[in-house]
Amino acid sequence: MGKTTEAKRPATDKKARRRRVETFSIYIYKVLKQVHPDIGISKKAMNIMNSFIHDTFDRIATEGSKLVRFNKRRTLSSREVQSAVKLILPGELARHAVSEGTKAVTKYIQVWFCMALHVQFVISVI
Repeated sequence: MGKTTEAKRPATDKKARRRRVETFSIYIYKVLKQVHPDIGISKKAMNIMNSFIHDTFDRIATEGSKLVRFNKRRTLSSREVQSAVKLILPGELARHAVSEGTKAVTKYIQVWFCMALHVQFVISVI
């Protein structure tokens, strides 16, 4: 067996950089303050909520990919995500999630379309 060698760092990089961890903490906190402005959340409860959101996202993504494969398609669209949400989440929560998702996608499309028109206008002026 050969020896393993560590990669040498450049002279400018003296300290080891910390790896960034992506969490939903700031979004959970913002929603909490919208619903209950006077209530805080402990670090342990925040970790539980973060795990819950990651798990729910994973379930929806997995179900969406199954729907894509079942329909012999290659693209996960908003339609598959919406169907996956209806299958994974119970009753009223699914209806609320679908309406919020539809609202978000509509807003995204409007912003994207306005930006495309603006770019087209700028190019035609040039």
